Amino acid sequence: MVAMGGHWHACAMSNYRRVWVPGGTYFFTVNLLDRRQSLLVDHVANLRRAFAAVRPFAAIAAAVMPDHLHCIWRLPTADADNAMRWRHIKTLFSQSLPLNEVRSASRAGRSERGIWQRRYWEQLLRDERDLQAHVDYIHFNPVKHGYVTRAANWPHSSFHRYVREGLLSADWASDATVTVGKS
Repeated sequence: MVAMGGHWHACAMSNYRRVWVPGGTYFFTVNLLDRRQSLLVDHVANLRRAFAAVRPFAAIAAAVMPDHLHCIWRLPTADADNAMRWRHIKTLFSQSLPLNEVRSASRAGRSERGIWQRRYWEQLLRDERDLQAHVDYIHFNPVKHGYVTRAANWPHSSFHRYVREGLLSADWASDATVTVGKS
């Protein structure tokens, strides 16, 4: 509600704020506009190329689902610009796909593709415990969504790097009773 001329009016104004911490470690969720599509796994090589073109940042963990992705980045010491990186990743991925999606008038007017949700969700991670909880959440996400029964069975995840580096066992979260959540 906003006061205008002595009266309260409902308003769709955005009060969205980003946290800008140079060298920060962030958890992100980024979604396709049409959550029924599977563009991210269908074109995962294109997505990887987009990520590679937009560095520098340290990719701590990631999992790509058909319609959304989660990742954790650690930015360079003097850099806090997540928005620029996401804009470039989304643009490069979108440009790699044929122009065949339905676009709203507002998206067409802005020369935007109808692939991504405009916003993304971020959380600045506080400490190592918070980081570990989010890494676990990311690696368990394909199981949570029912794509696989074991984290090791999802091919589009940093889980496999964690296993290679000895940070997780290949049977991590294999028990269906395991629950992993974000803090």
